Amino acid sequence: MNELTERLVTGDHPVTMGGPKPSVEELQKRIEEIGWVHIKFTDTRGGTDLGIPVDREATDLSKADFENGTGTIHVEGNLTLNYDPVRLIADLDLATLDGSGHLELREEPAPEDATAESASDEVDASAEETEEVDASAEETMVTA
Repeated sequence: MNELTERLVTGDHPVTMGGPKPSVEELQKRIEEIGWVHIKFTDTRGGTDLGIPVDREATDLSKADFENGTGTIHVEGNLTLNYDPVRLIADLDLATLDGSGHLELREEPAPEDATAESASDEVDASAEETEEVDASAEETMVTA
């Protein structure tokens, strides 16, 4: 298992909404319309911004008030990080767009996995690089 993956599957870590335009409106649009969200692990060297396809069945928006920017959301999605199949699980507070999250190691990559690779042990994906990954698990090179 990759060192970065090993770190992020151990315990909860601080996260924030990632991507190019972090806002409550953008988060709602990405979850409900696009089906793709960016979550950034902030306690890694330079931050690790991962894009995931939203697992709509496991994601919970019932405690969110997007109109007023209050409440919390629970989001989940699969990806392959540095050849390790993982599931990203995060809870975000809409007032701050911060929260906690972690990765869970999975047995096999799913066909809908996003794929992120890194030559170093940190990943900092730009929105353009991450959004190009489609449901067929096309590989995208992500650099630190």
